[in-house]
Amino acid sequence: QVQLVESGGGLVQAGGSLRLSCAASRSTFIIKTMGWYRQAPGKQRELVATITIGGSTNYADSVKGRFTISRDNAKNTVYLQMNSLKPEDTAVYYCTVVTATLYWGQGTQVTVSS
Repeated sequence: QVQLVESGGGLVQAGGSLRLSCAASRSTFIIKTMGWYRQAPGKQRELVATITIGGSTNYADSVKGRFTISRDNAKNTVYLQMNSLKPEDTAVYYCTVVTATLYWGQGTQVTVSS
């Protein structure tokens, strides 16, 4: 079982920045992929970004060039640097970790005011 602890959400004005962090508890299995999803009110949960253990990244088109995902394998931590935030980025952001199983964090609220 892997426990995920997220932090870094909050309220920011449009054009501002936030950095999300997600620390995974020690796992018996190798953490393969780490990532972030988000869910806005009334919308389906969607992929934001993922990063493999080797550092390969994948981004949703809507965040390319504005968000950067990174990870510290020694700390089992994944980060999401969010710049040039827009009101449409407002959502609950969920951290994910894949070992032999997919794990979800509890979510952290990001609110971008116009």
